[in-house]
Amino acid sequence: MPIKRPPLINDEIYHVVLRGGGDALVFKNDDDRYRGIFSLYEFNTTDPIEIREQRRRRKIAKASRGLFPDIRKHIVEILTFCFMPNHIHLLLRQIENGGISEFIRKLGSGYVGYFNKKYERRGPLFGKFRAVHIKNDEQLKTVFAYIHKNAISLIEPKWKENGIRNPKKVIQFLENYKWSSYLDYLGKENFPSVTKRDFILKVMGGKEGCRDFVNGWVEYKKEFKDWNNIAIE
Repeated sequence: MPIKRPPLINDEIYHVVLRGGGDALVFKNDDDRYRGIFSLYEFNTTDPIEIREQRRRRKIAKASRGLFPDIRKHIVEILTFCFMPNHIHLLLRQIENGGISEFIRKLGSGYVGYFNKKYERRGPLFGKFRAVHIKNDEQLKTVFAYIHKNAISLIEPKWKENGIRNPKKVIQFLENYKWSSYLDYLGKENFPSVTKRDFILKVMGGKEGCRDFVNGWVEYKKEFKDWNNIAIE
């Protein structure tokens, strides 16, 4: 079935899901995940990017204890993200015409080039991306929780069918899961340069508002019975 997307309009926010074709793994280990983080940051620009050159410039700046200024013209604002073994969740605000599509294209081609070379494979890695338009603050809050709670399945694989058995353990896991933007929203510096957080922090009521909303969802999931429809439809 072809994927239908809403019009991608500047200054609007979208929940974007980029999944491995046939649910194939897109991250096999932490080195892949670090490369994914690097790709999120580096490919968010109107300029052509050569990863080797960027690394060389960073190495020089680090050796000389100098700054590596970000002078790029961004095409999207990355508000949140979460890496799962076979897919990526993103919350993006488009700031340049065609920015989301171009960002996904650059991210896909750049990361896939690395992945294919490393694992001696050919061809595409990702399927077509899905996008859901975020229409109001209620939906934004729900999607914020929805994206970050995806990692729960890594420790409770059947939680969607059986519920969350150990909320305390899940909350602790989410607050230490490195491969999402949640730690940065809680004020724990993780990958702070990747995301732009001011807007969502204001909507959520600061870092404690973020924590309270996510923890509330984990502990009292029955109150969020419509979260799936709000987040992905």
